Amino acid sequence: MAAQDLAGFRESADRLRPIIGESLPQGAAGFLAELRFLVVGAATPDGQVWASVLYGEPGFLHVLGSRDVYIGARPTKVDPLAAVLQQPTLVGTLAIDLPNRRRLRINGRVTPSQDGLRLSVDQAYGNCPKYIQRRSPQKTGPARSTRMVSEGSELTAEQRRVIDTADTFFVASTSTAGDADASHRGGNPGFVRSLSADRIQWPDYEGNTMLMTLGNLTVNPAAGLVFIDWQRGATVQLTGTATVNWSAHAAARFPGAERTVEFRVTKVIQIDHSEDALSWSAPQYSRFNPPVAPAASDGS
Repeated sequence: MAAQDLAGFRESADRLRPIIGESLPQGAAGFLAELRFLVVGAATPDGQVWASVLYGEPGFLHVLGSRDVYIGARPTKVDPLAAVLQQPTLVGTLAIDLPNRRRLRINGRVTPSQDGLRLSVDQAYGNCPKYIQRRSPQKTGPARSTRMVSEGSELTAEQRRVIDTADTFFVASTSTAGDADASHRGGNPGFVRSLSADRIQWPDYEGNTMLMTLGNLTVNPAAGLVFIDWQRGATVQLTGTATVNWSAHAAARFPGAERTVEFRVTKVIQIDHSEDALSWSAPQYSRFNPPVAPAASDGS
């Protein structure tokens, strides 16, 4: 609601509130059963927020009644959320079907089980297909052990290249009460920019005016990002703080943007998930993607 006030969307709050259900929508079971990965966002005890990716064969997500989902996977032991998800904790999840451009947000509390996680639903709601690039899963190559490639407080040159050429990333955020959310951001390659080794910027395009992510960031700037290497299965995970710039002047530098977001990096973890992750086909870009303006020469 605070973000909707700043964006001038407050009148839409009452209209949008019924979209968010306390149980899974009809058809969720079939939708989830087809998926091969799930984005998960949560906070660590010290307040860092991370976004992670859980992989599995179709069927690793299945519905247990109207308010529970079984997740047949856990983070690899080198993942920053591995320890957090070994105990009951609040999470935000994003179930996204890239081949068919569909997505469902499911937020609640996970409890570890012997082979995976049980997610009890507090919020569930669908999102429109805007800015999702269509990709199809490909066969994996020879299995290799999951391993941490690097850990640091700044982006390497290669990690900056991954970010600067990305067409998709995922962002995790939390409210002041600790409730978590995970969301998708997409655009043409170059829409998100690494301005320096510890500073990232992206445009916030027109959406459904719910502003769930921006609402969290307005009251709690802690955030986590994850970028996926769609060919190799590696992930670049970042934690830090995000600031929403509501200035129309700043947004005007980005075609199609209504505002911009700047992210300050405090920690970076790169993991090779080649044992679990798929490779994906080349993307078919969304017709909703705005064009990308050339980067400013001064890095701003």
